[in-house]
Amino acid sequence: MAPTPAGKHRTRVHVVSDVHGNARDLARAGDGADALICLGDLVLFLDYADHSRGIFPDLFGVENADRIVALRTARRFREAREFGAGLWAGVGADRASVIEKAVRKQYAEMFAAFPTPTYATYGNVDMPPLWREYAGPGTTVLDGERVEIGGWVFGFVGGGLRTPMRTPYEISDEEYAAKIEAVGEVDVLCTHIPPEVPELVYDTVARRFERGSRALLDAIRRTRPRYSLFGHVHQPLVRRMRIGATECVNVGHFAGTGTPWALEW
Repeated sequence: MAPTPAGKHRTRVHVVSDVHGNARDLARAGDGADALICLGDLVLFLDYADHSRGIFPDLFGVENADRIVALRTARRFREAREFGAGLWAGVGADRASVIEKAVRKQYAEMFAAFPTPTYATYGNVDMPPLWREYAGPGTTVLDGERVEIGGWVFGFVGGGLRTPMRTPYEISDEEYAAKIEAVGEVDVLCTHIPPEVPELVYDTVARRFERGSRALLDAIRRTRPRYSLFGHVHQPLVRRMRIGATECVNVGHFAGTGTPWALEW
């Protein structure tokens, strides 16, 4: 980077995504930064690396968690849904309230760990209606919106696109594209999911292509932001690549690394 003129303050932000219950490291993620950016997935339903962690094994046990992970990894999604439905049938009509209670417990811990200021958007496993209830004065929640940080304009688009996994905050391609359009031209485009580029959406451990956004890719090519930042794919084939003038960066699986990605200008 070019030297900073005398007296001019450099801005540093730390960026995290896919926190999935890692409140301990989240509490330190903003250390040394002017702001923290969170790209979603605070909730931990099921840890694919440790099947004993998350809402699912808490309710149904580790053996059932092993089984559903095996089915999903084998892309046997219909069988996974049927197996899960059988387990949830035992919970009865209280399913929604049971899930919300567990998510609320995690959100209370996650949002309490956010430093001030934090700018955050939703991931595909999040429950947006609950966020504003838990976000304190130092946390700004954005979705299809912009904010200025250190003289740069940051745009935020949350959520994921519809998949056989049927996670809580999956939306239509049209709704997602409308949010991308609402953000417009920005210096940094912050999303939970990556642009639809094979190298960026392929998970090398799950051995499958996750869903990326064609609308996001088109916006990157059209508006040429300095950076496109995202998460969602935990073990991507490629973590960083250029699309035209834009540096595209998967900021990492924070639940596993505990380390934020840093941007300074």
